[in-house]
Amino acid sequence: MKTAELIAYRDLLGDIKTRVRQAQHRAALSANAELIRLYWDIGRLIAARQEREGWGAGVIPRLALDLRNELPEQKGFSERNIKRMLRFFREYPRLQPPAAEPMPPVELSQTLEQQAPVIVPQPAAQLASGDAGTMSAALAFGIPWFHHIILIEKIKDLPTRLWYAQQVLEQGWSRDTLAVQIKNRVHERQGSAVTNFSTTLPEAHAALAQGLLKDPYVFDFLTLDEPFRERELETGLLEHLQRFLIELGRGFAFVGRQYRLAVSDRDFYLDLLFYHLHLRCFVVVDLKIGDFKPEYAGKMNFYCSVVDDQLRHPQDAPTIGLILCQTKDRILAEYALRDINKPIGVADYELTRALPATLASSLPSIEDLEAELSSNLKDD
Repeated sequence: MKTAELIAYRDLLGDIKTRVRQAQHRAALSANAELIRLYWDIGRLIAARQEREGWGAGVIPRLALDLRNELPEQKGFSERNIKRMLRFFREYPRLQPPAAEPMPPVELSQTLEQQAPVIVPQPAAQLASGDAGTMSAALAFGIPWFHHIILIEKIKDLPTRLWYAQQVLEQGWSRDTLAVQIKNRVHERQGSAVTNFSTTLPEAHAALAQGLLKDPYVFDFLTLDEPFRERELETGLLEHLQRFLIELGRGFAFVGRQYRLAVSDRDFYLDLLFYHLHLRCFVVVDLKIGDFKPEYAGKMNFYCSVVDDQLRHPQDAPTIGLILCQTKDRILAEYALRDINKPIGVADYELTRALPATLASSLPSIEDLEAELSSNLKDD
C-alpha cells in the first residue's frame, strides 16, 4: 500500500475497533441491567408467595436445590444468592425496571411498598433524585450485582448508600475499591478540606473543586515508620500511584514528581503535580510533615502563580494548590488562606485510621499482651 492508502486503512481499522468496543460496552451494560431486573423480579415473586402462602425462609434452600437440578447450566441461584435477591427486592420494592416487556403483576400488600424507598426510571443524567428516599433507575441498573450486595450489606443508611452507589457509577470503582472506600468512610471526608475557593474561583467551579477535596486523606497503604521525611512520603505515594490516585478521587492525572520550575535564574521543585481532567486545571500538591504553618500558604500561592504563568493554557482554569499536612488547626488555616488570591486547600493525611476511643480503650496494651504470654508460658 502507498503511504496515503496505509493511513486511510489505519483510520478505518481504528474506527471499526472503536465501534466494536463501544458495542461491547453497551452490551455489557444491557446484560447487567437485565440481570438486576431478573434478580429483583425473583425476589418479588418469592416475597409475594411467602406473604400469600405464609411460607418462611425454609422455601429458599428447596428452591436453590430444585433450580440447580432443573437449570444445571445456569449460575447464580445458590441459596445465599437467592436470599440476596429477596433482600434486594425488600430494600427497593417499588422499583420500576426499564423492561422491554412489562412484568406480570404480583399481589403484594401495601406494607412493603410503604416501608422502603422508591426507585423510578429517569434519564441517565439524573442519577440520583434530590429526595434522599429515592434512587434513579439509571443508578440502580447501572451498578453490577455484587456492588449492590456490598452496598446493602455494609451500609444501612440509605442516603449514604446512594452516595456510594453514585460514586461507583461515576468513578468506576471495583468491588474491592468500593469496600475500601466504605471502610475508610470516604463520604464523611469528601468536601471537608479548608479552602478559599469561595473567594478565588467562580461559584460553580468553586463548588465542584470543594467537593473533590477530602479531609483527611487516608494513605493506609503506606508502611512508614515514625519519624519519616517528606521525600520518603512522596516516594511511598508514587510507589503506590494507583491507590494514591484512587484516594485523591476521580479526574486526577499524574504529571510529575519534583517538577522543576525556573524563575529568575533559580530552580524550584513541586513535590507532586497533577492535572484534573474535569476541573481543567493543574493541581499542585505540597507534602508536609507535622503541623500546618501559615507560611505554607504563601509558598503555595507562589507555586500556583508560576504554574499559571508557565504551564497553564488559555482554556485552563486557575491552578489549584493542595497542602497536605499531618495535622492542622482549622482556624489557623482559614486565617492563612483568607487574603491569598490563588485557590488553595489545606487537608490532613493519615497513614492509618485511628480506632474509635471506645474500642481503643477496650483493647489490651502491648505490656498486657506480653504479661499474658509470659503467664501462659509459665503455666506450660
